[in-house]
Amino acid sequence: MKRFLLTLSSIVVLSGCSLLPKPEINITAAQIDMVSPVMQELQKQSKPRSPIPVSVYAFRDQTGQYKPQANVSSFSTAVTQGATSVLTQILLESGWFAPLEREGLQNLLTERKIHGANKNNPELPTLNQARILFEGGIIGYETNLSTGGIGAEYFGIGFSELYREDQVSVYLRAVDVHTGQVLMSVSSNKKVFSQELRAGLFRYVSLNRLAEAEGGYSTNEPVQYCVKQAMEAAVVELIVQGQQRGYWRADN
Repeated sequence: MKRFLLTLSSIVVLSGCSLLPKPEINITAAQIDMVSPVMQELQKQSKPRSPIPVSVYAFRDQTGQYKPQANVSSFSTAVTQGATSVLTQILLESGWFAPLEREGLQNLLTERKIHGANKNNPELPTLNQARILFEGGIIGYETNLSTGGIGAEYFGIGFSELYREDQVSVYLRAVDVHTGQVLMSVSSNKKVFSQELRAGLFRYVSLNRLAEAEGGYSTNEPVQYCVKQAMEAAVVELIVQGQQRGYWRADN
């Protein structure tokens, strides 16, 4: 009878775990990030006759937060430290702007100096000037914005489902290089969703004999992609506001 109960319990637990949509584990080659649907839709729209020269010196993490870990001191930051590179790529993919290299400006100037030291090479032309300067940063990362779950247990057999929502916020502003005036400022945010599903068995089948089994999985949205999506939304909104206020317009 005990063996029958043990077998029955194991079947229930294993069948419950088999119902969970487990992600496939495949070893794949590295892939190039695809253009997001937001940017694909923007690329289909009308664009200016020539992209607007812009500069981005720094788009920093201003949250000062580290990854939340229970009972562990973590020195890994909660959000990406490469947001300047991400924003430069978004501006380039938009088709509206022609970003100039400013984050690695010192490296560029050093290379130009080396190039100019060679007397056999002609003198280099001056660097292009930007009309618009983009400033801002990642200004917030709120953890445990909402949490919850559901679970049940009976006779040592149980399951549970937990979820958590975080939120990342960014600010982006466009500055006129000639006057220093802030033309537009936009804020955007993106939820970061995490989910965990678990099922298990825990019971004594006889004296001093304990049967235990557990299965489950968790899924977490990559924070890097959530930051990128928030920045894409901010860039698109700046383009729309710029057209409405007459700062730039499409060719047609």
